[in-house]
Amino acid sequence: MATSTPVRHAWRALIGLLAITAVLFGINALGVYVFKGSSWVPELALDLQGGTQIVLEAQTEDGADPSTEQMQQAVTIIRQRVDASGVGEADVTTQGGNQIVVQIPGQADEETRNRIEASAQLQLRAVLVAGAPTNTFVGEDGNETPYPTPDPTLQATPSVAPTNGSDTSWVTPRLSAEFQAYDCADPANDPASAPADEPLVTCDADGTVKYILGPVELDGSSIDDATFGLQTTNNQWAVNLDFDDEGTETFGQISQRLYGADPPLNQFAFVLDGYVLSAPSMNGVILDGKPSITGSFTQETAKVLADQLKYGALPLSFSVESSNSISATLGSQQLQIGLIAGLIGLALVALYSLIVYRALGFVIIASLVVMAVLTYITLCILAWRMGFRLSLAGVAGLIVTIGFTADSFIVYFERIRDELRDGKSITSAVEDGWGRAKRTIYISKSINILAAVVLYILADSTVKGFAFTLGLTTAIDVLIFILFTHPVMQLLARTRFFGSGHPLSGLDPTALGAVYRGRAQFRAPVPAVAPTASARRAAKSRGEAVRRQTIAERKQAELAAGGAGNALNQSGSKPGKPVKEGDD
Repeated sequence: MATSTPVRHAWRALIGLLAITAVLFGINALGVYVFKGSSWVPELALDLQGGTQIVLEAQTEDGADPSTEQMQQAVTIIRQRVDASGVGEADVTTQGGNQIVVQIPGQADEETRNRIEASAQLQLRAVLVAGAPTNTFVGEDGNETPYPTPDPTLQATPSVAPTNGSDTSWVTPRLSAEFQAYDCADPANDPASAPADEPLVTCDADGTVKYILGPVELDGSSIDDATFGLQTTNNQWAVNLDFDDEGTETFGQISQRLYGADPPLNQFAFVLDGYVLSAPSMNGVILDGKPSITGSFTQETAKVLADQLKYGALPLSFSVESSNSISATLGSQQLQIGLIAGLIGLALVALYSLIVYRALGFVIIASLVVMAVLTYITLCILAWRMGFRLSLAGVAGLIVTIGFTADSFIVYFERIRDELRDGKSITSAVEDGWGRAKRTIYISKSINILAAVVLYILADSTVKGFAFTLGLTTAIDVLIFILFTHPVMQLLARTRFFGSGHPLSGLDPTALGAVYRGRAQFRAPVPAVAPTASARRAAKSRGEAVRRQTIAERKQAELAAGGAGNALNQSGSKPGKPVKEGDD
């Protein structure tokens, strides 16, 4: 029963590994055939695939050049926007002092473009008028007639000075005429450039509602955080805001003014790039600075709005200078070179393994194949769920891992050989060698993962791909050792070829110099005859075993040899008198 326990453990581990592999392939199959978002090929990054380049030019209110600090802050926020859209390995840099260049792998979808291009400062304005987006009326002839361009002679200044952002005195005859004639679909209308201290005529992002909004009362810099979640009370998706101290005080005053007012004066609008993202009504007085926006949100629309509010507080406004496709900076040739380098590394590791470890080398090769399969399918899933894209730096991380994995095999197999040299059976050597090797392997892999995490956090974006693949494959390497390499060795040790120590198995006790029968007990010496080739090999193996003895073992061996000499003196001659051939 005891000898079969490792066998049962090995089969359970292999079945578990098979189940994990099946689950990973099943998840990716769902992404490919059901959700239509995954692929059986990992996504490539900008340096290998090419993609989309968007150039944004900074604009300040006074027309002065933006400062370096403002540009760097804008780069950080735009990078956060891109990351929030699920795009990996994007490159966001400054150019010429007043431009930001955004490079995205592959073709950017419309949602991602909107996130990046909607780069003006986030504003909060009270709603004064809300209506249908039409700009026509039915004339006396019964035909649809566009509202005329506002007459320049119409009054444009409020008759009575407005007292707050919701005061309808802001709506002058000139502004009312502009509202009627405003066409949401006309690209010539640019609400992003409207002054912050004046009312604004604009539409929502979909062009379904037209608004007159009051002056800006808060901007996006007052929002510390914006999250989304499912409310337990009504099972609706909501966007949760968190204002800073100054924003909390101002928003509390706004909520007191809007709560209880007649629609649409009870609404306030979040405006980004001149367009209304959301215009919720005020359903209570909020003094803690933590309002929630509810409505007909789905999980996706709630996430998009939360990201826009969280990352909308840019210190500058931007205009889109260009948006076009770019070719790969390294291209398929460099990818091919990287893959060839990886294959050469694998071939060298396989050749070394077969030369040094003979048949055990096939265990190393099989483990690397299983590791490659798990890594490949994991990269496909991560590309679907996290937007991860494989860059040339990531390919380098995969190649480096081959060497780290080979080190682990060497540690494990050498521990097994040490146990064989100590006179243990092959099955015992496998179990005891694993018990000693796994501690070393765990420590080594922990250091590798720690280095990868630190590198990922602190390094530039171009190196993050290397750190990510290094950490991922190191974790998979440990999994393969536990669920594949050791269980396979447990099963092979019980086969006739490996269990008998065949010379080609890599576990031949004689070739390894297993001269011990126990602690400080040696085999009988070979008679003094002319050494044959096999005797010379055995002597060389014994010499290797002696070199591997600890200090304690050597002292015990010397004591044993000295004791044998004393016994001979006491029985055959007097102490100090040599024993001569022929003496009686």
